[in-house]
Amino acid sequence: MKYLIKRAVGGALVVAFLLMSLDARSPITGLVVVAMAQETDDPVKIEVYTRFVNNRKTNETAAYQAATEYLKRYPKDKDQYTQYLQNWIVVYERDERKRTLPQLVYNAKNFAGAYSVGKQILADEPNYLPALIHLGYAGYLAVTTAKNETFNADAQAYANKAIQAIEAGKSPGSWLPFKDKDDTLAQLYYTVGFLSLKSAPDRAISPLIKAAQFETDLKKSPSIYYYIATAYESGPYKTMAASFQASFAGKEETAQSKLALEKLNVVIDLIIDVYARSVAAAGNDPANAQSKTLSSNKLAEFYKFRHQGSDAGMSDLITGVLAKPLPPKPQ
Repeated sequence: MKYLIKRAVGGALVVAFLLMSLDARSPITGLVVVAMAQETDDPVKIEVYTRFVNNRKTNETAAYQAATEYLKRYPKDKDQYTQYLQNWIVVYERDERKRTLPQLVYNAKNFAGAYSVGKQILADEPNYLPALIHLGYAGYLAVTTAKNETFNADAQAYANKAIQAIEAGKSPGSWLPFKDKDDTLAQLYYTVGFLSLKSAPDRAISPLIKAAQFETDLKKSPSIYYYIATAYESGPYKTMAASFQASFAGKEETAQSKLALEKLNVVIDLIIDVYARSVAAAGNDPANAQSKTLSSNKLAEFYKFRHQGSDAGMSDLITGVLAKPLPPKPQ
């Protein structure tokens, strides 16, 4: 009788394994297992393995717990069951990292954890687009919500790679947490530009302009135009103004100085344009009052410089500026 019980139990294990080997969820799909019924008198072994089988489709967390328990209890077993469980765990953990990443970024705002998990995901799948998107945008969130610039370089690299993939026709399956493709691209370009503002303002200009060209909420935000103006002011304007001052200040006008001033004025006019856009986009929303004041003051400063101290025409500029295309960065 004991022998019959052993055979029945062992046979149950083999049947379960055969069924599992045909599961598309398994990393060993289509494997044909030819195995003799294993005799065992260990009821715990049967219980743990059966718990895994019963849960693997309906409750993967419970199945994972059973699988890891089985391997912990029987680490020396080298049979088809342990091999299957090891393979299943690899797939489960890979998928679990993918599920966990957006939670770490958007809910927990655990950016160190997110980048750690993300790097594991990308080590397995270097072109996994959802991870590239989440890790790109996470750098922006880290700065704006936690004043953490640790991940700036990584975030820009991930965002740029995601942009290249999307513009080449790739799709992540779901665009969440963004609305759609354009919203995702706008936010990624915005992230690249925003994260470059402090260290490389000149490089921030083009991605910020690109972000503002998509028909998304960003295009209506005063902040994006303020950052474009800041990038112009901290980048090319600062460099060109310092060069002009050093080379031509207090000297008679020459063809060379006139050309340099013309180039400088082009940048000043672009600064005026984007500060005017920031003021216009702010409207009368109380939430934008502080940024509107800041942009208004900057606009008046540059506008008066270009118009002999007068602000005549500035209000008209503000009124109509958003109806005009956003000027590109000069070559």
